[in-house]
Amino acid sequence: MTAKELEQKFKNKGHINIIDVREDEEVVFGKIPSAQHFPLGQIPERYTELDKNQHYYIVCRSGARSGSACAFLEQNGYDVTNMSGGMMNWQGEVE
Repeated sequence: MTAKELEQKFKNKGHINIIDVREDEEVVFGKIPSAQHFPLGQIPERYTELDKNQHYYIVCRSGARSGSACAFLEQNGYDVTNMSGGMMNWQGEVE
């Protein structure tokens, strides 16, 4: 899913489950409003905090790390979508 598609979905639905897997020093520059922050290195320890009955959109800086997170989460039974291009392509609001 592109950043523009995710932005449109975010605007239309008001709330969607977004997981930002960037590092702390990257997130300080802004993240998508309401996104949960799970640095990629913490995913193997924290993924059980997520609800398997929910869909999650996974975000990083460029799309590579979020792709790795998606692969891990899918292997563990989660429904996820990678935002290609990452925050480098995000034009929407940040907090």
